[in-house]
Amino acid sequence: MDRDKLTPQELAAGVSALHEDWSGTGESLTRTVEFPTFLRAVEFVSAMAPVAERLDHHPDLRLSWRTIELELSTHSSGGVTEYDLALASELDPLIAQLQAAE
Repeated sequence: MDRDKLTPQELAAGVSALHEDWSGTGESLTRTVEFPTFLRAVEFVSAMAPVAERLDHHPDLRLSWRTIELELSTHSSGGVTEYDLALASELDPLIAQLQAAE
């Protein structure tokens, strides 16, 4: 994977392949996710950690009750790279699974 900042065209194409709740600027990818409970939101953070470690790419996040705000950016590149798109694409099914779990 390449750690070069994506062009606006590459970013638009990448975001279009993700869940519709992702939005992207040249600086970051963001998504706000609401889970059914606080515990489920915390479970997401725990489940997300090994994915981030495996990709060696770690999101900024904010947990507030049952809502998590995710922000993905490759700080060393000054914006969104293929690493951010890869992490987002791996988080999407995890989010869906934990949102649906009872």
